[in-house]
Amino acid sequence: MPVSATDTRRGAGEPRRRADAERNIAAIIDAATTCFIERPQVSMADVAKAAGVGRVTLYAHFSSREALLEAVLEHVIVHSAGIIEAEAPDQGAADEALRRLVKSSWRELDRHRRLFELAQRELGPQRLRAYHDKALAHVERLIGRGRKEGAFRTDLPLHWLVTTFYSLLHSAGEEVNARRLRKSDVAEVLTATLLPALSPP
Repeated sequence: MPVSATDTRRGAGEPRRRADAERNIAAIIDAATTCFIERPQVSMADVAKAAGVGRVTLYAHFSSREALLEAVLEHVIVHSAGIIEAEAPDQGAADEALRRLVKSSWRELDRHRRLFELAQRELGPQRLRAYHDKALAHVERLIGRGRKEGAFRTDLPLHWLVTTFYSLLHSAGEEVNARRLRKSDVAEVLTATLLPALSPP
């Protein structure tokens, strides 16, 4: 069947529209990340303005503030998981790998702790935890390796030890937010808490 000139024009325009949409989504997520961290109660109108798009465009991609917050959270955690993976948690002695993992995990959490605080308040702790599954997979693999090597305890469930890591990390963020703990001390405090907690009894 011959292709009409109209069909040709439509086909040629689709890749451009997709590229424009992808650029808009990236701009919105970048702007929203900054806005949520700096002004947690920012409005959708302000996010649209910061992203350089109209409100119609914003709502075409994200139907609500909650949907936008979830997209930002997923984007941040996927990026953080890549940074944590770059620390090579599968290499070296398990306790030393844990020290590296604590430092890299805290750096990423510190950069976005206001965002995580907002997400916990607006999405709830269970949904926030679910978004961390990919990053926590590195922690689970490392602790599992340490258990096999005899460096970490085996008398408690692996999942509980991963939860301990996650909970202490986010509690440290809350302590910093409340100004009860200095940011510069967090990595050392976490390591000094986690290593004894993971050590065989």
